[in-house]
Amino acid sequence: METYARALLFAIPFFILLLVVEILYGHFVKNQQHKVLDTVSSISSGLTNIVKDSLGLGVIIISYPFLLEHLAVTSVKATWLVWGIAFLAIDFAGYWNHRLSHHINFFWNQHVIHHSSEEFNLACALRQSISNLLGYFPLFLIPAALFGVPAEVIAIIAPIHLFAQFWYHTQHIGKMGWLEYIIVTPSQHRVHHAINTEYIDKNLGQILCVWDRWFGTFQEELEDVPPQYGVLKPVHTWNPILINFQHLWRLMLDAWRTRSIRDKFRIWFMPTGWRPADVKDLYPYEVIEDVYAFNRYQTKASPFLKGYSIYQMVITLLLILFMFYNYSAIGFGGLLLFGAFIFLGIFGYTSLMDRKTFAFYIELFRALAGIILIGYTGDWFGVDAYWSSGSLLIGLYFVTTGVGGFYFTFIERAEIHQEIAY
Repeated sequence: METYARALLFAIPFFILLLVVEILYGHFVKNQQHKVLDTVSSISSGLTNIVKDSLGLGVIIISYPFLLEHLAVTSVKATWLVWGIAFLAIDFAGYWNHRLSHHINFFWNQHVIHHSSEEFNLACALRQSISNLLGYFPLFLIPAALFGVPAEVIAIIAPIHLFAQFWYHTQHIGKMGWLEYIIVTPSQHRVHHAINTEYIDKNLGQILCVWDRWFGTFQEELEDVPPQYGVLKPVHTWNPILINFQHLWRLMLDAWRTRSIRDKFRIWFMPTGWRPADVKDLYPYEVIEDVYAFNRYQTKASPFLKGYSIYQMVITLLLILFMFYNYSAIGFGGLLLFGAFIFLGIFGYTSLMDRKTFAFYIELFRALAGIILIGYTGDWFGVDAYWSSGSLLIGLYFVTTGVGGFYFTFIERAEIHQEIAY
């Protein structure tokens, strides 16, 4: 996990740089694809994901080294062949894992966060799950295990393969000629994120598009069908932690409410969106009928709140970078506590963005807890060893968190919860 944390020290600034470039490009060509609160929500979602992954939170059902030990029938000797088979195996596995997430109710919960933005931009790529707590992905890597691909090779290729999926989440790149027949392009991935009937559950490939073409899930972007983004059951929140478990909560409610014992069990494994007949009419959910005419989620936000949200996000990012930099020195117990502060912070300031009254109490608790921790330990997880005034500045940050929570909840708070901000 420490190696992964170290890799993120370089990957995160690179992703942020590309985001800034896209935002500036959109501004100068007068085709801005970013909205402040949506982008803050997307980046914050990415931050929860990397903290969760770096802490190794979850249960591994089966590991790749276990499969390798018990299934390998040969071993690949040539170096280039090892890396090539590893890449193909991971991409093939990624396709089927992705397809499973789109077609099975229970698995959709861990993927819905990625589709929840009603915008499509590089920030959207960072909407990654924290609800994927069961580690079953190695099951899709059985072909690699059979060939004896070393676990170390998989461990290196896997994060590179994930990071390589970032760039094509953009509307600023059109079709790419002959590359459209080989790799996943922005045009193809716009189709994948669209909720148009023609595009639903299409283009599930991650790097290579050949799997979609072979297995019948490919769809070209059509000139007369402009993609519309989001999910058919709108999430209506900027809070990425709530989005991560929203679909699961709905499944749990339906399983509880239905009178059919059979439906209580099969709802988890039915196609995405399936609901028991006896609860579907009694407890209807909002579903978008006209993808070209639905109210996209927005909350009333002053320029001050937008700036404050960016401020909270940036400080959270800096704290995470410090956590990764000082990973081994902090220790596992300290990392769990640090991670709890990060999650609580993101829950708090994105709830402020949602204009929720309870956000103040979360922010007040977080501010007091942070100040007490600094007062009790005399430091903030060892930051003073690198910067003598570090813990003092972080203490001041917690003060602004408490004050900001009060101001935006009780002084500037909109009387109408949802109102177009622009």
